[in-house]
Amino acid sequence: MKRWSFKFRTHNLEQRDILPDNSNYHCPLCQSVDTSLFARDKKRDYQRCETCKLVSVPGEFHLNASQEKAEYDKHQNDPQDKGYQGFLARTTQPLFSRMNAQSDGLDFGCGPGPAISDMAKEYELKVSNYDLYYFNNPELLKLKYDFVTMTEVIEHIARPAPLLEQLDSLLRPCAILAIMTKRVLDEEAFKRWHYKNDPTHISFYSIETFEWIAEKLNWQLEVIEQDVVFFHKSQ
Repeated sequence: MKRWSFKFRTHNLEQRDILPDNSNYHCPLCQSVDTSLFARDKKRDYQRCETCKLVSVPGEFHLNASQEKAEYDKHQNDPQDKGYQGFLARTTQPLFSRMNAQSDGLDFGCGPGPAISDMAKEYELKVSNYDLYYFNNPELLKLKYDFVTMTEVIEHIARPAPLLEQLDSLLRPCAILAIMTKRVLDEEAFKRWHYKNDPTHISFYSIETFEWIAEKLNWQLEVIEQDVVFFHKSQ
């Protein structure tokens, strides 16, 4: 199976491209140059790849590391908040119900107030917390897991291809990568979409994009609900 030939980056802090000419824009997921302007607002441009259908923000509009963390520091995600737990349960409930007791997982991009690791205890599951800014323990990225969660994370990633390769290496056979992110529908809906207005949101996925990823990495895609998909690794 053909693999991407990118050096792994855990986040969008390195290898930022300044792209003065969008005609030379390369899709950050598949590296195709077959891209076109999908939308434009007062602050940013949004390019759509015709190969993998990813909609992405060119690097010239990305925040730097300190600006990005300042935005994350504004988030008020209390792990004990029942509303926040209910939001995450759209991912965790169908995921945890499929796991055996003592299965272990990784919450990739857990943020400053990790909740999934606490929620997992009810199912007798162990979840480790990793986050570039708040729980930066790279040793966790050398282990194997029965599942990995990425809830409201992948839209922040500037270089998703090497990250997905790394996540694949973390998954045991038959393991699940659970992703929660809002999905691109169409151009008109995108223009009115509040989700694109977050300056840290730079990559936007559709079902077509997830299908492309699944084929590339030999994963099986399962659409759980409106904002949640599971990738199943083969044996």
